[in-house]
Parts: sequence; structure tokens; C-alpha cells
Amino acid sequence: MNPRLDRLNPYPFERLRGLFADVKPNAQLSPISLGIGEPRHATPEIVLKAYEQALRSGPSGLSSYPATAGNADLRNAFAQWLDKRYGVHVDAQAHTLPVNGSREALFALTQAVVNPDDKDAIVVSPNPFYQIYEGAALLAGATPYFANSDPARNFAVDWDSVPADIWQRTQLVFVCSPGNPTGAVMPLPEWQKLFDLSDRYGFVIASDECYSEIYFQQDAPLGGLEAAQQLGRLDWKNLVILTSLSKRSNVPGMRSGFVAGDAEIIKKFLLFRTYHGCAMAPPVQAASIAAWGDEAHVEHNRQLYREKFSQVTPVLAQVLDVRLPDASFYLWAAIPAHLGLSDTEFAKALYAEQAVTVLPGSYLARETPTGNPGAGRIRMALVAETAECLEAAHRIAAFVRQRS
Repeated sequence: MNPRLDRLNPYPFERLRGLFADVKPNAQLSPISLGIGEPRHATPEIVLKAYEQALRSGPSGLSSYPATAGNADLRNAFAQWLDKRYGVHVDAQAHTLPVNGSREALFALTQAVVNPDDKDAIVVSPNPFYQIYEGAALLAGATPYFANSDPARNFAVDWDSVPADIWQRTQLVFVCSPGNPTGAVMPLPEWQKLFDLSDRYGFVIASDECYSEIYFQQDAPLGGLEAAQQLGRLDWKNLVILTSLSKRSNVPGMRSGFVAGDAEIIKKFLLFRTYHGCAMAPPVQAASIAAWGDEAHVEHNRQLYREKFSQVTPVLAQVLDVRLPDASFYLWAAIPAHLGLSDTEFAKALYAEQAVTVLPGSYLARETPTGNPGAGRIRMALVAETAECLEAAHRIAAFVRQRS
């Protein structure tokens, strides 16, 4: 077996199951989970109809092998969406590629980018982070290096904390904007800094943008290709963005997204994927074209989250250090120090007494010389209906007040 598998850390939800193994939640209350970021709003009818029609249309359904690159209509849909959403003009065939969700693409892109012959290769990740970043780096033979997010700067990643000798060995940098779990959006000056570093040291930037369409202000979050264009970087050198329909269109089970950016990287990534064997099924392609071409369901979905967060956040802000994020569907809250509880102790006691599941922040981060930036925090995924999330918020508030 590949010995690198032994270097993988348990997934946060596996650790959560272990934490709760000896706990029986309050039987008088119905369980509510805010632990997993799985969209639970209804899938749009336009997507379902396109999928069903493709299944029934003979050769366009399941009776033929799909091309790894997807069909031309699908890649044109990507390009048209990038143009409408960001004002970015790309060559659909040269700059885009379908993927089976952003998780699969994040992992596969890392294997394609990292040079396995370089035993000193580094992959830089924000901290806290989406665990695929670490696992992908380890299985590619690279060493992860974690740059902490700074609460004093709206959880901006402290790129300045990364030493020059680390940058010299870096082959890939993960960006997550809007961030998981913080919901922070990376502003243009931060992009400029990262592009300058990429030019100096030659690393690839992988920008995970799967939460880009869930935001709470009038201005939509800045994207990586958009930032590059605003800074005059029209070839998107060493930049690949990854996005998905899972959160945007409430279809996590469809496993559909795309990557876009540097044409040379896309070309090599297509070669990798041809051998990787991960072509998108024709019905999924048809449903994806319908989803990327429609904004009405996205606006409706965004409004549902806005209404939900506007009701839930004030309740929790009375007892926790938490505020409305820039974007995404998470609340990243600090536990009051006077409670004397770690994030794992808080999550375990809350589950036992109030039957509410939250994810300890330390499970989403790694120890660094300055500590674990997730320690003392919890992540709450407001993916259920408003009434259920609001009920969970009131239970959390009651839990904290009983200890204050």
C-alpha cells in the first residue's frame, strides 16, 4: 500500500463521532445538526427537468461514454457564467474544464501540479482550512505548511508569516475565498500580494471559490480570475479557480463543477484527468448547463440564507463572539472565556444537554508555533430550514446562559 496513506489525519467528522461516542443527547429534544456543511435547500426544478430529459433522450443519456473535457455546450456555459458573474472573458476550450465537484478537483489538481521527484516540495494552506488541502498535499508527496488566519483582520490569511525559505520550496498555494470556516473574502490587495509572491517563486495558486454565490452584502465576492484581470494579469499565469454547483444550486449529490485559468495548466490537467477516469456523465452535463445558465434560483437561494442569517446571528451574538460573515453559510464563533470550556468540551456538553451538534474549531485547523487558530471556536453550518436553525440558536443561547 502507498505509505503516504498513513500520514493522513482523521476527517473532522470522524473525530466528532469519536468525541460523541459516549454521549447520549437529551432525549427530550429533537436532534439538530449544525455540524456538516451540506446544503439542504430544495434542488431547483430547472436542474431536475434537464437531468430527467437527458436520461430519456437516447444517445445523449447513459448509452455513450462521455468525453473527459465535457461537451462544447457545457464549457461554453462555464465561459458565459464567468463573463456574466465576473466580467472575465475566457476561451471556453482553452481555459475551462469540467470536474466532478470541487473536492475531487482540489485533490486531483494537487497530484497534477506537485512534482513527486522534489522531496522538499511544500504546499501552503490557510489555517483553519478544508481538510482536502492537507490530504491532497500529503498524498502528492509534499509537506503542508499552514498560514494562520488573523481574527483582527477579518480572518485574512497572514501570508507575511510564511518565511522566504518556505516560499522557495512552495509549488502550490490554496486560497479559499469566501473562506471555510470563516466566511472571509480575500480583497484585491491580498490578491496582489499573492500574485507577486507567485511571480517571484513560481508556485501555482488554486483558488477554491465554491461559496462565492452565498453572500450577504450587495457586492458579490471578488474572484481570483476577476482579481487577476483587475490587476492586468490577463493570461492568468499560475492561477486556477475551482467552483461548484453544490452550494450555488443545492445539488451536492450531482458532483458538478469546473476549473478555469492558466491554459497551460488546464491542458496538463486535462491529460491527467484523461488517465484519472473522471468524466462527467451526460445527464449531469445537461443539468449543469441548465444550472449555470439560470440565476433566478441562485438569487432565491441567496435570499433564503440572508433571511436565515439575519434571524439567527443576533440570537447567537448575545452569548457568543460572532458576527455576520462576508459570505458562505457558516458562523465562526468564539466561545466566551468565562465558561472555562475548550471547543471540544463545549461541543460535547452542548450535544449532551441540548442535542445540538456543532463542529469544534480545533478540528478544522492544525497546531502552529503560535497555536491552533481554531481552538476556542466552533463552526455552525446554517444549512437547515430557518426554523430549525433558529431553534438551535436559542438552545445554544440557553446553554451558554446557564453557565454564565
